[in-house]
Amino acid sequence: MSPHALRFARWGAIALAGLFLGGIVHVAAVMSVPAVVPQTAHARVAVFGPDGVFNRLPETRAGAEPLPLLDPQMLHAACRFDLARGPLRIEAALPPPFWSFALFNARGEAVYSLNDRTSGNDGRLDVLVLTPQQLSLLRENPPPGLEDLIVIETAEIQGYALLRAFDGDPLNRARIIAELEAARCATLGEETPAPTLRDF
Repeated sequence: MSPHALRFARWGAIALAGLFLGGIVHVAAVMSVPAVVPQTAHARVAVFGPDGVFNRLPETRAGAEPLPLLDPQMLHAACRFDLARGPLRIEAALPPPFWSFALFNARGEAVYSLNDRTSGNDGRLDVLVLTPQQLSLLRENPPPGLEDLIVIETAEIQGYALLRAFDGDPLNRARIIAELEAARCATLGEETPAPTLRDF
């Protein structure tokens, strides 16, 4: 074999070895992705309790936030949902001076939000979350009181709802916690009785 052919064969073998090694590295990188990708907010909510109910989150402390971007001056409760089971009904009666509600998709992106000043229902939260298809079916046979609900239409099937209540008054803290724990988050038709709005 000529020197030129030997050099060509040597470079060909090196190229093949490089491709083979690159393939091994690529497969190893793909296999390791689940271990190195941060857990989604939706998955993180699961550790605080069962789906379909509001679970109070641990208090927010610097470097130990139960979920990203939580305000340490607020108390929080979260509820994971799956609209494949049916529309979601959310009810709460949180005390003043301030509370807010937000709906997030499975990626942790905000889909909808409001607070006690924009709820338009004397500070009470009464929400129905459903897909466009579910809304079409519901309009054919609307349940009583549908016009009194805040209807949130979303294409996101899975996600979580987050309640936030201002924690600025130690004397009011027990009441806020009680109302967070009394909040309802259930598939339509499976709801427990609505929480009672206490005299503030």
